[in-house]
Amino acid sequence: MKLSIINVNKIYKNESGEIEILRDINFEVESGEFICIVGPSGCGKSTLVNIIAGLDNSTTGRVDLNNKEINSPGPDRAIVFQDFALFPWLTVIDNIELGMKIKGIPKKERRKKALNYLAMVHLSEFKDYYIHQLSGGMRQRVSIARALAMESEILLMDEPFASVDSHTRCILHYELLKIWNDTKKTIILITHSIDEAVLLADRILVMGPSPASIKKEIRLSMKRPRNIDIKELELINEIKRELQLCTKGVFYDKQDFKEDFILHNTNGNLGSNL
Repeated sequence: MKLSIINVNKIYKNESGEIEILRDINFEVESGEFICIVGPSGCGKSTLVNIIAGLDNSTTGRVDLNNKEINSPGPDRAIVFQDFALFPWLTVIDNIELGMKIKGIPKKERRKKALNYLAMVHLSEFKDYYIHQLSGGMRQRVSIARALAMESEILLMDEPFASVDSHTRCILHYELLKIWNDTKKTIILITHSIDEAVLLADRILVMGPSPASIKKEIRLSMKRPRNIDIKELELINEIKRELQLCTKGVFYDKQDFKEDFILHNTNGNLGSNL
């Protein structure tokens, strides 16, 4: 499997004119890679994932999967959204089976696969529950199981852990890495968390503000499982500095730009006057 994003540009038109979101996006993803994409809010990360998923089209450029251009959604790509996108009137097992049912997979076969992926995310005993009966972390695990059940070549994840607490996020990180290791699936994950990217990725792509391009590519050679030690902290700070440089003059004036005061100040009284 090979995914190629080639000179992708995206421009939205409205009554006021044109808004350029993405500019000359170029990168390739090899089979089995775990890619994380980070960048400031509103830079077009979700737009890029939607283009790869076939839910949106680029204005110019193209996305190729196995040398075939992507123009629409397909079974070779599954996506997990931040807001779960589960159907509340269906049980957990029925939510997971839905995509397979649409594909025409026989009931007995899809039930077997659904149970297998439910076990993979440790939710077998909740198969007959409805979505409102689950916690946020459990709902996201159902979303992941549903995406895995499609057995697509690529798993796309758009900030899948943004709405869960930090403890649940750590558990989901562990589960996702185990699933990735077991299935050898190609994963592209959008995240605002640099720590998350460093813990999970083979490669991190840093996007600048809109109109966004890939400002930096960082390959990670550290073995998994990873802990945030000195080496990882240095990498995290490098990515933070890159993002600060990318947003200079966008979120604050160029003349006021300086190293992040909150991240680097050693004053133990920070916040005492708030």
